[in-house]
Amino acid sequence: MNAAAATRDHALERARRHFDSGDFFADLARRVACRSESQDPDAAPLLRAYLADEIAPALAALGFETRLHDNPEPRFGPLLVATRHEHESLPTVLMYGHGDVIRGQDASWTRGRGPWQLTQEGERLYGRGSADNKGQHSINLAALAQVLAERGARLGFNIKVLLETGEETGSPGLAAFCAAERQALAADVLIASDGPRQRRDLPTVFLGSRGVANFDLSLTLREGAHHSGNWGGLLRNPGTVLANAIACLVDGRGRILIEALRPPPIPVNVRAALAGLEFGGDAGDPAVDADWGEPGLSPAERVIGWNTLEVLAYRCGNPDQPVNAIPPSARATLHLRHVVGTDLSELAAKVRAHLARHGFDDIVVDRVTASAATRLDPDNPWVRFSLDSIARSTGVAPVLLPNLGGSLPNEVFADILGLPTIWVPHSYGACNQHAPDEHLLAPLARQALELMTGLFWDLGEQAAMLPRRMASPPDSRMASPPDSLRASPLESRAVSSLDPRAAAA
Repeated sequence: MNAAAATRDHALERARRHFDSGDFFADLARRVACRSESQDPDAAPLLRAYLADEIAPALAALGFETRLHDNPEPRFGPLLVATRHEHESLPTVLMYGHGDVIRGQDASWTRGRGPWQLTQEGERLYGRGSADNKGQHSINLAALAQVLAERGARLGFNIKVLLETGEETGSPGLAAFCAAERQALAADVLIASDGPRQRRDLPTVFLGSRGVANFDLSLTLREGAHHSGNWGGLLRNPGTVLANAIACLVDGRGRILIEALRPPPIPVNVRAALAGLEFGGDAGDPAVDADWGEPGLSPAERVIGWNTLEVLAYRCGNPDQPVNAIPPSARATLHLRHVVGTDLSELAAKVRAHLARHGFDDIVVDRVTASAATRLDPDNPWVRFSLDSIARSTGVAPVLLPNLGGSLPNEVFADILGLPTIWVPHSYGACNQHAPDEHLLAPLARQALELMTGLFWDLGEQAAMLPRRMASPPDSRMASPPDSLRASPLESRAVSSLDPRAAAA
């Protein structure tokens, strides 16, 4: 189309036609068919093929220059960087996605035609990766194509695309790669898609993610089990002791009792963004327990603005075949989801000290891993731009989540690359992500294609008014960050909560 005649409405109409014609389905079907299971040690050729044979040609057709990079961690899959540069005066967007999926779990699928053949049943598009993350980055690439077609091969901004193939195994090498390639990945903003909407019918923007810290508690009191009739009442039971040790960390209603694992007060603008949000209620969602978690907080504040400490696993004796004996040992794995401002430095030492103060000084705290929490300031101008654009495209005010309740490698972009981070998810909570029968909702995907087309259109239209970065990407203070932390330095326009010293814990 002649550039002078190009309009936003025409671009959105192109997006609708692209979806309704079946072209989007065909692209996603090819991508779902690639068994890019990063948890399979034999999948390396397929991980590379997904980037080299599927994504690179699609990007080249959109005017990108692409390069495939080996992972800094040699045992893991490659990364692709693609660049489309229009002019130095224009803002630059970095777009991220991942081409790997979890194992197909082929035998357990009950809908569609298994994990590797995209199949539509009603409004659901079944296939592994349809929601996480092939469907989501396919929507964003298709949106770019619609803007280019409408504007006459011009976006009105510069864009870089980073696709990895190890997100489902913890993004090994991603932090080190971004630290080494800071200049090549320099941009003004990250705009990416992963995770679920807050509700399937409400477009959502989130600005970071909670971090994760896992640690084990264990107690071994003796070798071998002893008959409970002969020795009960004479020997300490490690299962009982460990249960009470956990209870001094988190109580029976889910309130965190150890001060070191509690977050700072929820900021005023974060609390305002969460006001009135309801969680649950979609088909397949569990009922929310109203009296669980930190007292005085709304459900939205508990899952988005606060920390949660969960018991993931507990083992004592033989749970499958219990016997009448006092077991010699017990072990539990605990899991902290934490928000910005939580100091995780010397985490293990802080937990040990708390346990000792409560009389549990023989509990061992080990196997500590942690990742950072991030949250872009909700008042950042990129946030207002994104919300306004999405509302204009959909006629619906999008939900703003200051951070996702779950976790993503957002600290790599916020901390290492120093970018404001805008995430626009294209899935929903009941999509069976990481489970059999994973699916993408067709109505949601169609709307997502429209709103991303509108977002990219507005980005080109308002390029001169959008904020630019004032400095080069921050220097990394860790040349090769431990992947267990997805760790990062703390110089960021988004805020990070993880002190790198937590690695020592």
